[in-house]
Amino acid sequence: MWREILFWLCAVGSVATGVAVFRVDSMARATFALLASFLFAAGTVLLVELTYLGVLVILMMVMEMVIMVVFMLMYMMNPAGLMPMTMVHNKKGSLVIAAGTFVVLGAGAYLIDWPTSDAPRPADPTMALGEALMGPKMLTMIVLGLALFATIIATVVLATNRGRYDRYGDRLDRERPDDPVRGGL
Repeated sequence: MWREILFWLCAVGSVATGVAVFRVDSMARATFALLASFLFAAGTVLLVELTYLGVLVILMMVMEMVIMVVFMLMYMMNPAGLMPMTMVHNKKGSLVIAAGTFVVLGAGAYLIDWPTSDAPRPADPTMALGEALMGPKMLTMIVLGLALFATIIATVVLATNRGRYDRYGDRLDRERPDDPVRGGL
């Protein structure tokens, strides 16, 4: 019973935060709404006991959204992505496409004759899924994932050798030409 309640909470939360992505008026808020939607979706994956995939979705989405926020702060014209904007540029066209996609996928879910199987459920569904997806290459993919993660961390560390406002080196108290308090104009 509690699994059904959690499933419906995650399902409604995922849809509500997914809608919020397009309703909020800034990139930063949209990014965090998208993160919440993915976390709710990962909750449903965890509820069907695919622990590895659920944790993977959580870790990937958290890292992806954090990196997206960092790039928004660095490169967007509006500060911190908090200025009002719209996430939908062709409202009528995107509404027609979204409704059509929903109808096609919903109809497919009900009209397709889904296969059934009498095979017993594996003892460890996560291991069985991993073996089915990657076969003997699983260890290679795990090591590759760690190497990619280390590369992301190293890139961010190397790219940020100074603070956002520290344009003149690491000393904040030295004279600057643009600061009248510390000897400038």
